[in-house]
Amino acid sequence: MVHVAKPAPASVFAAEFLTHVVELGVQHIVLSPGARSQALALVAAELERRGDVKLHVRIDERAAGFLALGLAVETRTPAVVITTSGSAVANLHPAVLEAHHAGVPMIVLTADRPEELREIGSNQTTHQHDIFGPAVRLSVDEPAPVPGATAERRGAELANDAFYASTDHYAPGPVHLNVAFREPLSSTIDVRPVELLIQSLRPVEPGISLELNRGPNTLVIAGADAGPRAEEVAHEGGWPLIAEVTSGSRYGRNLIPAYRELLSNPELTRLVERIVVFGHPTLSREIPALIGDSSSGIQTIVVRGAAPEGYNPGLNVSSFVNDVTVEPGETNTDWLGLWILNGRDAFERYESTAIDAALATAPNVTASRSESIDEKKAFLAAELAASRVKISRELLVDAVWRSTWPHDRLVFAASRLIRVADKFVGGKKITVHANRGLAGIDGTLGTGIGIALATENALTRIVVGDLAALHDAGSMLFGTQEERPRVQVIVGNDGGGTIFDALEVGQTASAENMDRVFLTPQQVSLESLAAAYGWGYTKVSTVSELERALTGAGDGPELVEVELER
Repeated sequence: MVHVAKPAPASVFAAEFLTHVVELGVQHIVLSPGARSQALALVAAELERRGDVKLHVRIDERAAGFLALGLAVETRTPAVVITTSGSAVANLHPAVLEAHHAGVPMIVLTADRPEELREIGSNQTTHQHDIFGPAVRLSVDEPAPVPGATAERRGAELANDAFYASTDHYAPGPVHLNVAFREPLSSTIDVRPVELLIQSLRPVEPGISLELNRGPNTLVIAGADAGPRAEEVAHEGGWPLIAEVTSGSRYGRNLIPAYRELLSNPELTRLVERIVVFGHPTLSREIPALIGDSSSGIQTIVVRGAAPEGYNPGLNVSSFVNDVTVEPGETNTDWLGLWILNGRDAFERYESTAIDAALATAPNVTASRSESIDEKKAFLAAELAASRVKISRELLVDAVWRSTWPHDRLVFAASRLIRVADKFVGGKKITVHANRGLAGIDGTLGTGIGIALATENALTRIVVGDLAALHDAGSMLFGTQEERPRVQVIVGNDGGGTIFDALEVGQTASAENMDRVFLTPQQVSLESLAAAYGWGYTKVSTVSELERALTGAGDGPELVEVELER
């Protein structure tokens, strides 16, 4: 008689859970290796082998969390991130917080010791349940699976609960399943075939929608992740559109460039009677100042997005709604024209200061076609001089913006360069991402690499300062079996955290103290860093070199170092 060993309950649970979430729509699993989570890891490997899911293995749980975030940002479907117990779980906290505040779906699946091994000094054991507090949409401390059908049933039940909690229409975000496993921690198991489900989505409760009358002088403001709806409403109402660079709305004929200067002009702002906000504005102080001024009499309406917290500067928002429509009627062209003309003038002033001055020697193209030898020589000399112009922050973001195509992806760190871009670049219908939920520099490379892995053939450019790049350098590590996406990390290297120069502390602190506790000067060899991780590397110092690097992006990961002055 042949004895057939029964599969370990841990493997039964793992097989049903992961198979079911894939059936519900999960496309990516991110895994950090560990012994306690081995059953989950082995099932994930089998699903990858069969082509049912894409698996990404990262040794650093912090990098894994932000990679899962980037994958979800691009696909709008939760990625599952798997870790073992102990500090591995805590390393996910920054990514979970960003997912929470930005409303990004994510399923965090952490392995834990069973009840009898907790709080007795067991190795690699801490209090994991509810470790993320209110930052998750669902938190479950699941007891160790037991032999029999219960493990299979609970795997399916938890998969269902986690997926729908994470993808809730009005409150998407991370969920945390903390699952205890007893020995044996894994066994051989036949993973059933994946059968993609025709989802019976939970019905969406009708939200509050508001019809906007055309009378009041209205501004439409689009913050991070506002999406195209902001541009549509501005167009329908014939209202000026103020759109941050990460809004997904920075295009169209109603767009107002150089908006910060206009919002600082009381002659214009005193005429504003109503503001409609989409997304989460984070890149200027002028927007919250205008909305938060209770003496202005401005009615502010906020259209709720995926973020759980309603945008409410000074607690002065009049109402929160799920959507707005615009009543039929004629457009107040005078109101729109006033902002367009002033915006155009402000943009041209800034452009002439930031770009034209830097390219003051720009060649006269007409002279290149002249029959005069002297004029042709002058043209060639000017062309050569222009190619040797040193790169400023404005020239950097201008070159990146111009080089990015609609099918590409652009990712900014929460650093000085995103503020330059927001102040300077014009309208263009491209996809721009940034971790603006908490607006930290955490995990920028990991998030961007996740976006790159989800977009496959498109080029993803990640624009960061030197400290943001170094802060997340671990995300540059790819194992030998990992997919290496088409991604270009563009590092504006000014030797430290110069963003503080533009803040209040830059005006009050001594130069010595600024350097010591804010600038944090560094002399890291980015070339050596790129070589250590097997990335391509290019260093540029002139505009022509930068443009060649941007247009010559290869098929794998590469780092472009751009020399900047402080």
